[in-house]
Amino acid sequence: MSGTSPFSRLAPFIQEYIYRKRWDSLRDAQIEACRVLFDTPHHLLIASGTASGKTEAAFFPALTELYHRPSESVGILYIGPLKALINDQFERIKELLRDGEVPVWHWHGDVAQAEKTKLMQCPSGVLQITPESLEGLLMNRPNAIPALFHDLRYIMIDEVHAFMGADRGIQVISQLTRLERMASCKPRRIGLSATLGDYEIAARWLGAGTPQPVEVVSPPGGRKLKLSVEHFSFPDARDEREAEHLELAKQKYYNFIYDNTHRKKALVFTNSRTDAELTTLELRRIAAKREERDVFHVHHGSISAMLREETEAALRSGPGPAVAAATVTLELGIDLGELERVIQLGAPYSCSSFVQRLGRSGRRGDQASEMMFLCAEEEDEDAQLPARMPWTLLRAIAVIELYVRERWVEPVELRKKPVGVLYHQTMSTLKSIGEAEPADLARAVLTLPAFRGVEPEEYKALLQYLLQTDHIQQTEEGTLIIGLGGEKVVNNFRFYAVFKDDEEHVVYNGSEEIGSITTVPPPGYCFSLAGKLWKVEEVDSKHKAVYVKSSRGKVDTLWLGAGGDVHTRVMQKMRQVLEEQTLYPYLAPGAANRLERARRLARESGLLNSPVIPAGGDSLFILPWAGSKQFRTLERLLKHNLSDPMGLRQVVPMEPYYMVVSGRAGAKELLAAIEAELASIPHPEALLAASEAPYLGKYDEFVPHELVRRAFAVDGLDVKGLAEALEAAQKPSDLHSAKASKNSEA
Repeated sequence: MSGTSPFSRLAPFIQEYIYRKRWDSLRDAQIEACRVLFDTPHHLLIASGTASGKTEAAFFPALTELYHRPSESVGILYIGPLKALINDQFERIKELLRDGEVPVWHWHGDVAQAEKTKLMQCPSGVLQITPESLEGLLMNRPNAIPALFHDLRYIMIDEVHAFMGADRGIQVISQLTRLERMASCKPRRIGLSATLGDYEIAARWLGAGTPQPVEVVSPPGGRKLKLSVEHFSFPDARDEREAEHLELAKQKYYNFIYDNTHRKKALVFTNSRTDAELTTLELRRIAAKREERDVFHVHHGSISAMLREETEAALRSGPGPAVAAATVTLELGIDLGELERVIQLGAPYSCSSFVQRLGRSGRRGDQASEMMFLCAEEEDEDAQLPARMPWTLLRAIAVIELYVRERWVEPVELRKKPVGVLYHQTMSTLKSIGEAEPADLARAVLTLPAFRGVEPEEYKALLQYLLQTDHIQQTEEGTLIIGLGGEKVVNNFRFYAVFKDDEEHVVYNGSEEIGSITTVPPPGYCFSLAGKLWKVEEVDSKHKAVYVKSSRGKVDTLWLGAGGDVHTRVMQKMRQVLEEQTLYPYLAPGAANRLERARRLARESGLLNSPVIPAGGDSLFILPWAGSKQFRTLERLLKHNLSDPMGLRQVVPMEPYYMVVSGRAGAKELLAAIEAELASIPHPEALLAASEAPYLGKYDEFVPHELVRRAFAVDGLDVKGLAEALEAAQKPSDLHSAKASKNSEA
């Protein structure tokens, strides 16, 4: 270790761990993290690529402090977004602490009660927890919080980007402030992320409500990339002959996936649980047909914990080939060792997701990160013009170009009026303290960092509404307690989570838990789960259980699925890809050919000439080349504000790509009307009907109508962003930059 390395300052057991691992030097992120944590009182944000040693960078100096000065309570609180990630880190930290005499605990729904009891009896060391379990602790065991955390030194938040823009991030930052108040402690905060676009926003979020500055450690990272994109066209099956062609095209597609994975340790990312299930089922069928080993697994949030852990073990340490079809559950942080290939079916919705998924491979030494995109799309020559565009292929190219060339990832938008989480934290705080004066409750909640955009009169209106709906009650002394309506919500384990989760039934094969489903089929019905087919034998509605046996019947999957949101920058890059003639060296022949045909069609049809173009008859196509939020703003503007004046009888959105509008308006006339309306809207609430209050979050239904309207107007719509996107969609892209990058390689 070099003279400038902080190696000599680390605890002896950490030095031993480094020797055991045969590291010849500390990484840049680890050296910088030691500098901040050893020599300053600042918070720390570690923003560096996957497999760059972020976890060790955070833990080495923090554990060194606990070694030299043991804490009298939990000393390090680690908050992770997924149980699987916590389980993974738990094993890694246990190995690190083997000789350190610092205990490590984990706490989530799958951890035995006996371990939790041991921690409560002897609070110490490192505690790894999910936000939901932390909420349960703060709500239900407030008297235990001081003993558990009074000497807390560090709070680590892993995968910061997964929290920040979501309600869960608001929940986490609220929890940290509540915990510090309840335990009278002032821990330093450490955030970890591989995919941050704007460090300033992330640093502000991490340090919210505390006086200390946040230092950002972001060592320059460069890695070799090996990218390829292939396209598969599926015919539209309208008659028997086309149905045969479709079946052959699908066989070719799944055989291609099989041939590129079955002899490797590989991850196949899908954008939905349904796709993960169907892909696993098809790959198993091919293995059976070829009389080859079944090495296929499936991993998503509705698979039982035991089966998920089996999948992780097969990928990480199993002897032979292992292939897992997975959703976001394997996107975040879990170290799966030396994966040989990552395949993405379709395209990620965001650059952020692309970076995370790319980071699952090439995690060892000098290996390249390798990712193969397989875009399968219907192709119908008789379809409407925009429906003939290969949108998934364009999105795949756009996210690659934005990240690889420009190192751009989506900036996180922080909610201004998160009213559903305001309700949640109000009820959680009241449950924790038992009863409170209205002014004290308002002070406790409105001083949480996330609610600074909420006015005192808005909070007063919320409390009055909760009194009317019996979610809270006022005692004779004038204090507030939880009411009967509120108890039904708060005394359910689902209350700990602020993200929407569908009510699920657990599926059992005999006594073995397989996973869970949201749509409950009747007995005799067949469906796919954990990559296998099952037939329903019995449904126990009271205990929310479905009993099944193995089957060979038809395929169906039982979750309600939704796509992801796309950023305006991604949509604009897709337009640029169509407009220019840049050659992308990572496109396989099928993808290059499909892109060329799409470009020719776009040129010949005038698709890129204007955001509004004639579609034949009295119909128009609108292509705003705007992100999902701006697209939904336009849809609302057309339906609510322009339908009558422009004589529109129908608006059909194909989110987020285009709309089909029917009526008497001409293309230029409608575009001018849209622009004029956007310029004159006094406030986004003008896009809402008087009776409308659309929900953005899980608990919005318990919030007064007017407050939900206001929240949706500021957080759910973007008038300015839509106007800017429409303006940009009327200009040619910068062809000069395209020529410069024409022959460059990823």
